Amino acid sequence: MKLLDVIVAILLVVGGLNWGLVGAANFNLVTTLFGASPLVNIVYILVGLAALYQIFQWKAIQRRWSCK
Repeated sequence: MKLLDVIVAILLVVGGLNWGLVGAANFNLVTTLFGASPLVNIVYILVGLAALYQIFQWKAIQRRWSCK
């Protein structure tokens, strides 16, 4: 499950950076990288699913990564 946690973290960073760029510079990195293809929607869906996973797995993730 740690691999999934890492993938989720990467997706959330990508999503956060993209929204930061959209807000600060009106520049959409995902659209720039993938153009007007269905991949853009797939990336957005994956980022949304990553956020939901993070919300519902918060405590379990903390236990898995605990250094006790």
